[in-house]
Amino acid sequence: MADALLRSLRYRVELYVADRMRNPFNVKHSREHAVYPNLDPEGVCTFFEKHRSRIDFILVGPEEPIIRGIRDLGEKKTGIPFVCPTKAFALEASKVSQRLLLEQVAPELNPRFKVFRPEDFSSVDETKRELWKWLDELGNEAVVKPDGATRGKGVGVWGDHFNNREELLEHFLSNYQFGPVVVEEKLVGEESSFMALCDGRRLVPLPETRDYKRAFEGDRGPNTGGMGSYKDANDWLPFMSEHDWQQEFHVVKRLFEHLRGRTRNEGLLGLPFYVAFMHTAVGPKILEVNSRPGDPEVQNILPVMKDDFVDVCFSIIGGTLNRVDVDKKATVVVYKVPPTYGGRAREYVGDRRVDLAEAEALAGGKVDRLRIYPGALELKNDENYALSSRTVCAVGIADSIEEARDISLEGINAVKGGSLWYRSDIASREHIQRSIDRMRALRR
Repeated sequence: MADALLRSLRYRVELYVADRMRNPFNVKHSREHAVYPNLDPEGVCTFFEKHRSRIDFILVGPEEPIIRGIRDLGEKKTGIPFVCPTKAFALEASKVSQRLLLEQVAPELNPRFKVFRPEDFSSVDETKRELWKWLDELGNEAVVKPDGATRGKGVGVWGDHFNNREELLEHFLSNYQFGPVVVEEKLVGEESSFMALCDGRRLVPLPETRDYKRAFEGDRGPNTGGMGSYKDANDWLPFMSEHDWQQEFHVVKRLFEHLRGRTRNEGLLGLPFYVAFMHTAVGPKILEVNSRPGDPEVQNILPVMKDDFVDVCFSIIGGTLNRVDVDKKATVVVYKVPPTYGGRAREYVGDRRVDLAEAEALAGGKVDRLRIYPGALELKNDENYALSSRTVCAVGIADSIEEARDISLEGINAVKGGSLWYRSDIASREHIQRSIDRMRALRR
């Protein structure tokens, strides 16, 4: 997002960045950079308040500050408009509320689900009996989701994270101790990410993307924050049709109109709908709804946005957003991550220093074809050190997915040091063909 703002041709952009760490890209390109490891809304807003005479708007990326109401607090404290939803529309704060909302608005998009609340049962044994009854109905093919955005062990899937009821129960209870848990049917199909910008009055769809959640090749291993992603030159993915994409937009528009009401709803500014769809034999289903820019998916889109991103933000704030033009290019994102990420290694052994010089020089020679974005990378004494999460990504841009993938891999292999690794099958021809074949088989 910082890069998209800085590439404005109409404005001289100054960035004031509140960050989790001294990210080398943000430190280099910002006028003022402040570190708040937990992105505490009170501290972050105090930082922006000090610079309010020079700031036109505040753009929020991660979900935690949005869920904690940073916009509600920040606009009151600073008077600066925020480009993100208010706390009331941070839909990813509660998976229970999401399912109940969808049951009102688009029940056909909901998988079968049941909510287990600790206050509804007198004992763990009673809860277990009800859970066993529900698993009988689902034939054990279940997904266990904690209510909150980050609780316990997170989402667990039958056949991936547990293979019998006792393992499922252990996962269930690890989340149940913190509050409600949703147990829903496991969906079979191909996943896609739909995103739409919003000015409170209108919804503007963005091209479809595909995220790679699983840590290891072949979609194996635990879920991660996303090992990479791709988008095609079209607005939809190779295993989808234009009708699929329009159907998704129609569904999300119904959700938006339900939340908006009859007039403009400024609580929905920004990117309030980042929706994970599963395309199944009976049509699309919604896995979850997030209220923030998709990560890594938004990195597939912003580098090829033809409109000035500063103007897009002003239009969102002013309620004048009509459309957004995105170049008809394919993009591929590949992340390099530390040894411990995704559970590949138990501990980080070796030098954590990461050298971006070769990768950044390569990107400089491939203007508009390669972007290098540091993630969980800390600048200390003029050197970059890998932290525990996704370290750095390369975005390849080209006319085809295959060519964009080659560029991305060239960029990511130019990132040196840190004992980093990456998932090698992201956007591969074989993986995409499997998705195409699978959807053909399901639709038959």
